[in-house]
Amino acid sequence: MDIFRHEAGSYTDNLIGTLLAIFGNVLVSISLSIQKFSHVTLAGTKDPRAFYRTKTWWCGFVLTCLGEGANFVSYAFAPLAVIAPLNAVSVLTSSILGLIFLREKSKPSVFTKRYALSFLGCILTIGGTYLFVAFGPNSHEKLNAENIVRHLVGWPVLLYLLLEIITFCLLLYFYKQRSANHVVVILMLVALLGSVTVITVKAVSGMLVLSAEGTMQLDDPIFSVLFVCMLASVVFQARFLSQACKLHDSSLIASVNYILSTSFAIVAGAVFYFEFKNEDVLHICMFLLGTALCFLGVFLLTKNRKKTKTFEPYVTMDVTNGVPTIHDKGLSSQPDFTGSFTYGALVNNDGMAPATLPVANLEQPPVGFESAKASLDLPELKKD
Repeated sequence: MDIFRHEAGSYTDNLIGTLLAIFGNVLVSISLSIQKFSHVTLAGTKDPRAFYRTKTWWCGFVLTCLGEGANFVSYAFAPLAVIAPLNAVSVLTSSILGLIFLREKSKPSVFTKRYALSFLGCILTIGGTYLFVAFGPNSHEKLNAENIVRHLVGWPVLLYLLLEIITFCLLLYFYKQRSANHVVVILMLVALLGSVTVITVKAVSGMLVLSAEGTMQLDDPIFSVLFVCMLASVVFQARFLSQACKLHDSSLIASVNYILSTSFAIVAGAVFYFEFKNEDVLHICMFLLGTALCFLGVFLLTKNRKKTKTFEPYVTMDVTNGVPTIHDKGLSSQPDFTGSFTYGALVNNDGMAPATLPVANLEQPPVGFESAKASLDLPELKKD
């Protein structure tokens, strides 16, 4: 009976944690879409107000805080292996909201291909989420200070931390000294820091929940140590992620970061909290299959996002005639000139010479002509 009650309690806790994580990820996606809508609206209306002075942006900010709070609490109820892959729900919701709420459009020629792959990605993500939630680890342990210390001093944890520190230092050396700016190198740094983040978040969240239930854990020194480690890892993780966003495409970063961060989080949960200790081979294989389907679904969802192409014209001056010429890396800008200054649309004709803009009074008198004429028109001086 005690075993049955323990398993029922674990299933209930897993259900609570899973629902909180799904709710939090959906709420974060909605909040980000609302904030983006606020920025787009301000840019479209040329409103002089700053974005933080609008009610729409603050509404999105409040929803972001609520969503992240739900994600934070979910780690106290469910295993890391179940919570970490649920970030795919955020990518799925963002893709749907980007199409409906923000009314993002694409060219008709690529509409079918783009949204066919996105629809397939949605199906794979939903199916994979069901598999890893249904067959994920069900072990749940009350993380008080004593249990956390026992996990931290175990030899698997110490070996994992040693390997992680060595790998992080090597990647950081190549990134800083060898200028290895590849997306995998930077996002590996983010994922290694992210594994520390999820470990500390689960411990801190579990201790906070126990304290709220009546068993005080906040006065233990291990809580302060883990809280500082959590904040530091989050700050440096955000810093490396922002650097990756400056160097690489956001769609590529979204998919690669999800795959790497989720993989390291699952391994960290298995090593630190022994989440797969009592699971059989069938459940582990089905869990891995569901996670792989989510990886493929997120990749397809982010693969065909629209990339903005910037128009970078440059203006040169025709020295001989004094006429400005517009270039666009081989593409010419053709004016529709019929005796008046009426300009037509841009024409993408490769190989054509750059068109010159008509300017009135192109025939300029040569330098010194006026002075010579003036000298001829001077009255002749009387000779004595």
